[in-house]
Amino acid sequence: MSLTPQEPDMQLKNHELVPDYEFRSIRYEERPVRDRAGQEVDGLHQTWISLDNPAQLNSYTTAAVREVILAFRRASADRAATCVVFTATGDRAFCTGGNTEEYATYYRHRPHEYLQYMRLFNDMVTGILLCDKPVICRVNGMRIAGGQEIGMACDYTVAGDHARFGQAGPVHGSAPDGGSTDFLDLFVGVGRAAESLVLCEPWSAHKAMRLGVVNDTAPVYRTAEGAFIANPFVVTDRWTDDLGRVVHGEYKTGDDAAAAKALAATCTIDLSRLDEAVERLATKLLYTFPECARKTIESLRKKKLAHWYQNSETNRAWLALNMNAEAAAGFPAFQFGARDEREIDFIKLRRAIAEGAAFDQELIRSVLPPSARDKAFG
Repeated sequence: MSLTPQEPDMQLKNHELVPDYEFRSIRYEERPVRDRAGQEVDGLHQTWISLDNPAQLNSYTTAAVREVILAFRRASADRAATCVVFTATGDRAFCTGGNTEEYATYYRHRPHEYLQYMRLFNDMVTGILLCDKPVICRVNGMRIAGGQEIGMACDYTVAGDHARFGQAGPVHGSAPDGGSTDFLDLFVGVGRAAESLVLCEPWSAHKAMRLGVVNDTAPVYRTAEGAFIANPFVVTDRWTDDLGRVVHGEYKTGDDAAAAKALAATCTIDLSRLDEAVERLATKLLYTFPECARKTIESLRKKKLAHWYQNSETNRAWLALNMNAEAAAGFPAFQFGARDEREIDFIKLRRAIAEGAAFDQELIRSVLPPSARDKAFG
């Protein structure tokens, strides 16, 4: 069998949406991909797309969402890219969702503006689900709210074991309708999904892996002696309690939590093992037929896409309208409230609704934490 050589003067076409675009709100990098011997492969690379807002826990701004859309289209069209790694800068968070500063100051009471924002968000999630490359979510810290949603749109998740996974919607004035109500039950089942989606209690990386959300974890806590240890805040022994409940992956409480905090204070966070785990997965993907791998992943993604296409537009409309309702109370409470006062007075709100109160500015002000009232209405 003979191969037809590429014509040396043939000009390949550029299929990007915006060729030569310079990213400002996120980072777009081409990183080496390594063979099984650990050597860099000439002519091929990984594409790293990184949220870059560590001061606000890598929450995505409107500008960042636009650029993530362009970044995934660029990576999808890149002939030399073997996979995409979706991550963020720093060691505290992959992403904690939408930028609550924008939500509380610009989008609150502007449902038509938020509708356009959600159009961008929907396009971001769809862009991840339609990417022509396998997508690895490198979780370098918290993956909460919209961060959980864009993370679950990825094909693989590799997490540092300090990561936390969960939602914030019903506690902070929204619903996790940007993908979590579509995707999470596919990973963990309806019962577990209802726990996370409504109660908003975070899962450790170890629990998320046990439940099927995470493919691999890596230790990140490093002692003064240089040794890596498992997350001290989490029960990592595989045992059950006296009632037969699985304890592995649950957060410690009481004296155990206090001891964990003291131990963690002597450690540094080192993500090198996380990067090694991502490299291992990228190398494994390198040794697959690219089109067969793409088709397999596309077939697998159809389960997510079926739910996403069925619900995303109506969810977008509801989330926009909610900017005139519970979101108008929840987001300012979180954004402007003191560290220990980021939730509204839920009992007062429920009583007022039960008595037929209008959901107006007066009601919102009355249920906000005192530390948030002046800033929210100033």
